[in-house]
Amino acid sequence: MDEKTKPMINGAYESEYMRIPVYRTRWQIFKNCLYNPEENTILTRTKRQWGITGLFYIVFFSGLSVLFAICMKAMLATLSDERPRYILDESLIGTNPGLAIRPMDDSGLFISYSSSNETQVKYWIDLIDKFLEDYKNSSRLINGGRNQQICNYKQKARKGMTCNVDVSDWGPCTSEEGYGFNNSSPCIFIKLNKIIGWTPQVYNDTNELPPEMPESLVKKINSLNGSSESNTIWLSCKGRKAHDDEAIGEIEYYPSTQGFPSFYYPYENIPGYLSPLVAVHFRRPQRNKEIYIECRAWAKNIKHDVREQFGVVLFHLLIND
Repeated sequence: MDEKTKPMINGAYESEYMRIPVYRTRWQIFKNCLYNPEENTILTRTKRQWGITGLFYIVFFSGLSVLFAICMKAMLATLSDERPRYILDESLIGTNPGLAIRPMDDSGLFISYSSSNETQVKYWIDLIDKFLEDYKNSSRLINGGRNQQICNYKQKARKGMTCNVDVSDWGPCTSEEGYGFNNSSPCIFIKLNKIIGWTPQVYNDTNELPPEMPESLVKKINSLNGSSESNTIWLSCKGRKAHDDEAIGEIEYYPSTQGFPSFYYPYENIPGYLSPLVAVHFRRPQRNKEIYIECRAWAKNIKHDVREQFGVVLFHLLIND
């Protein structure tokens, strides 16, 4: 009886079923897994099998790479280096700009120092110096400031140009004066967050001013009598609570327009653009008292939301002896 005519037991011929298995140590099993000289296999596969497997994956990943490159090329063709696809209401940022202050460190919106401690005073001065480097030296900008021009309320920037921001003549709010920090009368710099394509709707008509606008700002707008300078995004600062308002003291604004001139807008992501600034000078804030300060930007299309920090910035000021 040949092998094939022998009865089968559990799917194997009797001779195979009755064969005594070859005993191998774990080390032998491991070596045979790496290379089996009897079957001429490497990692349980022959050279032919490895060649077919390698060729398959080369073709597969090559096709995948080509498909990925085509998709990326098609997607990038729909994007612009100058503007995002979605802006204003279509974007996550929306149309309501927030406010930001400088100087600011890791402690957040809390400015605290001792006026008698030169190291602490210098720390805050250095933060402002670093922030204003691009404003003071336009050659640091991407294009060396070659597309900056001087603008005013009657002359906006030409196409492809951007308005410069002159911070050299702001009284005590200059580096030469230590930004007032060394005299316990610090200057805090405030800017609007940039939103591409956003154009302010300014309060330049005294009949349209909101009732919650501070009386001092209302008087200033009325004094301009609708002149070109009234085309400004106004800024006002005050104490958050009544006791903060009493401790904050007199406030001055630089530049004297007390806001962000409208000719800096809309922001169009032009290289070399610098956000306009307002320096808020707290002339004699009460010492050894933490003062909670609120600053607001005023325009018809700026809504104030303290929780979301829309159009408002809140910070603490503490000057110790």
